[in-house]
Amino acid sequence: MKGNMSKNILWLFAIVVAALLQTTWPDILKWGGVLPDLPLLLVVYFAAAEGEERAMFTGLIGGIYQDVASNSVLGHHVFCLVAVAYAIGRLSTRLITDHPAVKAGMVFIGALLCGTLFILIRYIQQPASGAIYPFLTSVIPGAFYTSILTPFVFAPMGWLFHQKKALSGGIA
Repeated sequence: MKGNMSKNILWLFAIVVAALLQTTWPDILKWGGVLPDLPLLLVVYFAAAEGEERAMFTGLIGGIYQDVASNSVLGHHVFCLVAVAYAIGRLSTRLITDHPAVKAGMVFIGALLCGTLFILIRYIQQPASGAIYPFLTSVIPGAFYTSILTPFVFAPMGWLFHQKKALSGGIA
């Protein structure tokens, strides 16, 4: 029970830190005018490592923080991240997710899906904003950038959340 509580606190802390970095220091993370999606990386990590339920809660918390901190309608990020969490969680049950290329591919697919959903929702609400140009200039490069960060996020997360389990013989 105590180990599970510390794991949940660590999980919540990781989500808040990722969302804080995403919303407060975007200029540090920007590369070539493109911003990676750090909460999405955590959503995909937890979808592959622990299933869609934990990933959907990750998307809920990260999405609420992003919606409140950004200039978007409440629920956009939440919906996109939770939908990606479910889809990647279901997909990961069919794949062998130990290979780094598979992990990066899941992140890329998740980032494309999340960005596409976000652009479509915004386009439905504001048709003058366009959909093709933001998709080509923001979603696709952002998906590549986010997938490049996969090993740099997945390795520490794997160590933090599964090292204790390996050290204690599977009891965490």
